[in-house]
Amino acid sequence: MTHPAHAAGLASQAAVRAKDKAAWVALFAEDGIVEDPVGPSGFDPEGVGHRGHEAIGAFWDKAIALTDSIEFRFTDSFACGNEIAFTGLIRTTLAGYVVDAEGVFTYKVDEDGKIAALRAFWEVDRAMATTHPAP
Repeated sequence: MTHPAHAAGLASQAAVRAKDKAAWVALFAEDGIVEDPVGPSGFDPEGVGHRGHEAIGAFWDKAIALTDSIEFRFTDSFACGNEIAFTGLIRTTLAGYVVDAEGVFTYKVDEDGKIAALRAFWEVDRAMATTHPAP
């Protein structure tokens, strides 16, 4: 049997790859939160995360919709309780450039298997240092 958080994480990644905003937002609990990256960033200057479907949809519009592609290159995962942590990198292609965000990416699900929290631990400066022209 597939771990519920693992299944939710894979569904989230598939919706992002397919550029399907509605499917992605629907994976979240009504009060779910996205912290990507965790803490203050250009996507979340106050570092409080994006809570609820409306805010998660707005995050999509700022962080995902404008990309050419997003690849999940995870090398391992660890499922514990109602959470999973994926390790590896997310490769984003945007406006002719590629950026690799290496880190730890966690998904926590509620009792219904909905994503209660998606938290991405990656360093903006470190990711930006990988920027190179797309092939």
